[in-house]
Amino acid sequence: MNVIKKSFDLGDGRIVEIETGKLAKQADGAVVVKMGDTMLLATVVSTVGAKPGTDFLPLSVDYQEKYAATGRIPGGFLRREAKLSDYEVLISRLVDRALRPLFPDDYHADTQVMISLISADKNIMPDCLAGLAASAALAVSDIPFNGPISEVRVAKIDGKLVINPYLSDLERATLEFVVAGSANDIVMVEGEADEIQEEEMVEALKFAHEAIKVQCAVQLELTEATGKTVKREYNHEDHDEALKERIYAETYDRVYAIAKSGLGKDERSEGFTAIINEILDAFPEDTPDLTKALAKHYFHDVQYDAVRNLLLNEGIRLDGRTTTQIRPIWSEVGYLPAAHGSAVFTRGETQSLTSVTLGSKDDEQMIDGAFINGYNKFLLHYNFPGFSTGEVRPNRGVGRREVGHGNLAMRSLKKVLPTGAENPYTIRIVSDILESNGSSSMATVCAGTLALMDAGIKIKSPVSGIAMGLITDEKTGKYAVLSDILGDEDHLGDMDFKVTGTKNGIVACQMDLKINGLSYEVLTKALLQAKEGRLHILGEMNKTISEPAADMKPHAPRIVSLTIDKEFIGAVIGPGGKIIQEMQRETGATISIEEVDNKGIVEVFADNKASIDAAVARIRAIAAKPEIGEVYTGKVKSIMPFGAFVEIMPGKDGLLHISEIDWKRLETMDGVLKEGEIIEVKLLDIDKQGKMKLSRKVLLPRPPKPESAAPAAPQG
Repeated sequence: MNVIKKSFDLGDGRIVEIETGKLAKQADGAVVVKMGDTMLLATVVSTVGAKPGTDFLPLSVDYQEKYAATGRIPGGFLRREAKLSDYEVLISRLVDRALRPLFPDDYHADTQVMISLISADKNIMPDCLAGLAASAALAVSDIPFNGPISEVRVAKIDGKLVINPYLSDLERATLEFVVAGSANDIVMVEGEADEIQEEEMVEALKFAHEAIKVQCAVQLELTEATGKTVKREYNHEDHDEALKERIYAETYDRVYAIAKSGLGKDERSEGFTAIINEILDAFPEDTPDLTKALAKHYFHDVQYDAVRNLLLNEGIRLDGRTTTQIRPIWSEVGYLPAAHGSAVFTRGETQSLTSVTLGSKDDEQMIDGAFINGYNKFLLHYNFPGFSTGEVRPNRGVGRREVGHGNLAMRSLKKVLPTGAENPYTIRIVSDILESNGSSSMATVCAGTLALMDAGIKIKSPVSGIAMGLITDEKTGKYAVLSDILGDEDHLGDMDFKVTGTKNGIVACQMDLKINGLSYEVLTKALLQAKEGRLHILGEMNKTISEPAADMKPHAPRIVSLTIDKEFIGAVIGPGGKIIQEMQRETGATISIEEVDNKGIVEVFADNKASIDAAVARIRAIAAKPEIGEVYTGKVKSIMPFGAFVEIMPGKDGLLHISEIDWKRLETMDGVLKEGEIIEVKLLDIDKQGKMKLSRKVLLPRPPKPESAAPAAPQG
């Protein structure tokens, strides 16, 4: 074995090591990245040659966590790793979005990157090492790649920026971003923050980039050490320069005119399609399929150049807007009468119908991952059906795109939800995209905010979101930052930058960059322009609803939270759950109980007030402590010759002595009381053994003293 190792310091004494040459040697490239006890194995394989007709990069990135890495056995029937979880999909997307832009544009070979968590330190998050591992595997291969890149997590903890912080410290973070970049540029950002300002975000990105530069330099050393400085030769595209010139000459001006016309999405698409169809129809019947494919490819290049030149030279966008102009917005709340909260948000040709459902603790999502496990009480699901873009597309379950877009909206809204006792609900938001032409994830954020307020959830502040774009010309240095981008502007542009926030600051962001050389000056301009757009959108939303509804919908479920002493938890549950099941059956409420900080936290969930009141009364009765001097309504449980035992609280009996039943003297208990009779008694005393002394007679009117006999008449 020719094992090669390189390492670097994160800047605080923590060491990250990269090793190659020991494992998975039949892959084109393989490395193990280690930090503490956390180890990631990354492999990359790329076919020699591309499939005929392929004009894109068929890249797949899969991140998977092995349960053995954390000493756990998977749940479920099969007891083995199954399809990727949403958490693993999100990490896969982070790596994919960082790698994909840096492959050569004409490289079309099937390429697979696999990253496996094979050992885990429970305090070291592996996701911030996944991008480094993938890039290092490419660095020790002969696969063409314009890297290296790396990914880091940057967080501000206790007012200080930290690279790849420990999991235990993240709870105190006021900002948290995963940042990917090369030695020269940032290419991807995703994360969340506590309403920070734009300048603070730029500062964090600069700090992260300095760490990335160090990690890229180490990978270059690894490439030198493994002798992989020369990459494989390939030819995945055939070109016809004469055809290219012809397509440009015959279509550019016509495409430019349509782009400048301000037509709607469908009309514009029809116009472009008519131009290329006219070109294809003019070809002789025996024209090779390759020539037709090249014609379509060159026509796409014409569209790319024409739309970008129109923007840079004349400042005109496809729909006629200025660079800072936001499309028309309308919204409505309470659209779905049976939902607990709902909203429709429409911006231009993008529309989200969003619902909010309130549930109890029993509705929490169980997370059973190798590294992350526990329970989640806030869910956001994003659906993107084919009809939203006028396409016929079968539903085949949730794709990676839906998972990623939903996660960004979830991050944004999670930041403004009430916490602790202020929010006892499990909340599910569902965004169904009904129309899409640019940034449906930001429409989800806006619609989600409106629906939460419609549901009466006391969010801290409304959140809006905007997608920003960028068009640049490296030759002239011209650039244009675009607010509220269209789908075509996303496709033909150089940046997709989504920012969400409240009136106070940024709460989440996601950026993908497709070019080299984004300066911090341009990034700052984009952020400030995004702020202006966000506040405009927020103003439009406020016209519909500006603060949470005073109360929840009449048909929405209610939750009452109670805190009881730890000693009463068992009494509320009962032997084998008998008591709590009986209460649920008889009251119709759902009751959950758990121990937190040596206290019992009880949540009572029902869709009507009567059920909640009945359940709460019974729980309070069980968990209450008898107080001397208080009057109780009790049930006679048993009768003895010397008195009766009366249950004044569930499971708490006291002695009502025969002498305390009535003011008159009773010789026997026969006929005085009967079992099951309900009577009022007063608690007189509790002795050291906890035995209670009750009295009934003190609650009865005391009879008057008998009058004394009249004195005898004097004799005389």
